Amino acid sequence: MMRCQRLEHRFVQYVPETLEVGVLYISLEFCTASHLCCCGCGEEVVTPLSLVAWWMTFDGESVSLWPSIGNWTLKCRSHYVIDHGNVLTAPPWNEAQVEAERRRDSAARTRHYGTPETGPPTPHSPPAQQVPAAPPPAATKRGWWARLWKRLFGS
Repeated sequence: MMRCQRLEHRFVQYVPETLEVGVLYISLEFCTASHLCCCGCGEEVVTPLSLVAWWMTFDGESVSLWPSIGNWTLKCRSHYVIDHGNVLTAPPWNEAQVEAERRRDSAARTRHYGTPETGPPTPHSPPAQQVPAAPPPAATKRGWWARLWKRLFGS
């Protein structure tokens, strides 16, 4: 098989048993997108669509999936992004990067769905796992215009 550089999208209720090369099958009912690996190895790639996995955008003409698709469990270990139907090859990841992403995915699922013991978080309960707040942005030096304005008008 040849490397696929573009995917045509098809909205379907059920993903067919045999996938066609160059087609991204999207089942909104089952929140799933499926396609044959774009490296050309012929392996089936399934991406669950959700707030904590992949999300899809449709602009009326083409489909994008985000984040990137990293086929770390496949022999090919291909890595790419589907952007407006175009397949953009991404650099390969090393094992440390893959493990960090798996930990991030696991934490995101826990925050979103909770744990079997606690269930999903409610609006009145703290999330299952606290995420440290981002550090405040570094103070920026005011430009000469802002300094002059403050000197003239005191605000």
